[in-house]
Amino acid sequence: MPQRSSQQPGPHRVVVIVDENSNPFEMSCAIEVFGLRRPELGRELYDFRLCAAGERTRMRDGFFTLTDVAGLEAADEADTLIVPNRPDTDTPRAGAVLDAVRRSHARGARLVGFCSGAFTLAEAGLLDGRRAACHWMWAETFRARFPRVRLEPDVLFVDDGDVLTASGSASALDLCLHVVRRDHGAEIANAVSRRLVFAAHRDGGQKQFVERPLPQVPDESLGPLLAWAQERLGEPLSVADLAARAAVSPATLHRRFRAQLGTTPLAWLTGERVALACRLIEHGEERLDVVAARCGLGTAANLRARLRRATGLSPSAYRRRFGAAAGEPVMA
Repeated sequence: MPQRSSQQPGPHRVVVIVDENSNPFEMSCAIEVFGLRRPELGRELYDFRLCAAGERTRMRDGFFTLTDVAGLEAADEADTLIVPNRPDTDTPRAGAVLDAVRRSHARGARLVGFCSGAFTLAEAGLLDGRRAACHWMWAETFRARFPRVRLEPDVLFVDDGDVLTASGSASALDLCLHVVRRDHGAEIANAVSRRLVFAAHRDGGQKQFVERPLPQVPDESLGPLLAWAQERLGEPLSVADLAARAAVSPATLHRRFRAQLGTTPLAWLTGERVALACRLIEHGEERLDVVAARCGLGTAANLRARLRRATGLSPSAYRRRFGAAAGEPVMA
């Protein structure tokens, strides 16, 4: 991340570039997650700004015109820069916008693209040889124009370190919450998601969409089963146990999870256990065998492996970064 000049750095700076014909929804997702003050957390998470190449920016289909925002020079101060997206993927992005994106990347800023924002990053030459996501509608077009990019067309979002991309409109929220979780830990991300009344965690590897044929009988929500399982994560739950609780076969349960959550029962259960482990570590539990037992991961070795796979951090590194002893507020 770029270094600040002051001795006491302020909140992480997030800047969104708004371009002609940009989608209002993704811009609003960024404003909601990064731009709103959250006094219940006891501190500011981010310093947020919008910027644009001109004084007036016409949004998608002329829904409204954006005025009175900063110029592109604001992008040069961003720790995280969210690049423009728009439904017109054939028209090249403005040269000044692409230059601002390239400058930000060159000085070490984190770059984020929502939906067709992957086109902006690719046009700037910043995705060659890298993994990326974009909306399934434009997957073939994207591959044809940018064959050197490792497109993952079915996932919700891709975190490739300093460049992150989300596949579509709703997954912009998933990626925003993933960024908050990466920056501030699971407890803070959960608090933000509760304010949004939005799922706290959908893994980036989940499918963008799941085909759902019309059911022959009314759909039975998985909600009660998920709530039951979340209260028993420390127990030796298996997929067979979940199926028995739901009074269906494991195969039927697998189909329901795929249809309703876009994942498998085992993957969901493992993700919930890792999320609980993160919360326990953030709350100050230092004994890895205790954390592993309470979240159902069994052994400290399995906990280390699962946590590193999910967060890229060892338990000790996660504790240093997000634990209460490091000054993080602990959420109830």
